[in-house]
Amino acid sequence: MNYDSMSMENILDHYKNPHNKGKVQKVDVINREKNPSCGDEIEVSATLNEQKEIVAVKFDGHGCAISQAAISMLTDDLSGKKIDAVMKIDKEDVLELLGIDIAPMRIKCAMLGLRVLQRGILKYEGKDSQMVSLSEI
Repeated sequence: MNYDSMSMENILDHYKNPHNKGKVQKVDVINREKNPSCGDEIEVSATLNEQKEIVAVKFDGHGCAISQAAISMLTDDLSGKKIDAVMKIDKEDVLELLGIDIAPMRIKCAMLGLRVLQRGILKYEGKDSQMVSLSEI
């Protein structure tokens, strides 16, 4: 089995059995968005501690295997991270988590969950005006 087929199996497993699906008990950060080009929709909620570290993060929504697997994998990787570090996560980090080449037209699917979380953090911090810069991750 080659690397791509193992990664595809991992993506399908996260799609069929997503990790961290639902909503956190104590919501500090929350945001829901839809990818208008395909209809994928994701809501991310997170609980922070006093140091602004993520102590719990969950997602809900629906969409293609790429969008759902990407946010499932990402939520596995976020616990204990400061929100400043989360804001520095980029496309390459998400693609590395997925482990496969993504067609250019599917990049928005892969990035939807991260974009939703990062915009939720901007709302939490009262920096909604910076959200425009995240529109084309």
